[in-house]
Amino acid sequence: MKRSSSTQVQALAQRICMSAHKARRVIDQIRGHSYEKTLMLLELMPYRAFYLIFKLVYSAAANASHNQNFNEADSVISKAEVNGGTIVKKLKPRARGRSYPIERPACHIIIVLKDSSKKKTDQDIFLETKNGGRDPIIERYIEKEREREKKRWVKK
Repeated sequence: MKRSSSTQVQALAQRICMSAHKARRVIDQIRGHSYEKTLMLLELMPYRAFYLIFKLVYSAAANASHNQNFNEADSVISKAEVNGGTIVKKLKPRARGRSYPIERPACHIIIVLKDSSKKKTDQDIFLETKNGGRDPIIERYIEKEREREKKRWVKK
């Protein structure tokens, strides 16, 4: 665990045996959400990467509450990123004395938790206005409901 400032706590997982693309698919969906909503989203994901990220988020929140006295309910994932790591290259024996190369990629995952009850900085205000202050998941749900209503009216 690494402290990046007084209102943020950073957790890092290195050399996770998974491609960065697969882990990034999960990280993109939880970035910017609250701690409780993140745990709920991760539990419902069908991907293999969710469990490692779930453990990392849970560990970061435990470290933040223990070391910085953050309230877990007020924590928000302010930054989440996945970086590519080393690639282990192996050779698999094949028929007729040939070999087939196998690449096992690894990645590094960084999650930064921010206490939203503290004073907001200029960067926090910019990030909130960038999304318009709306939750994209709820917006998609509302948009789908509107489309269903339009289809009902067209059929009549």
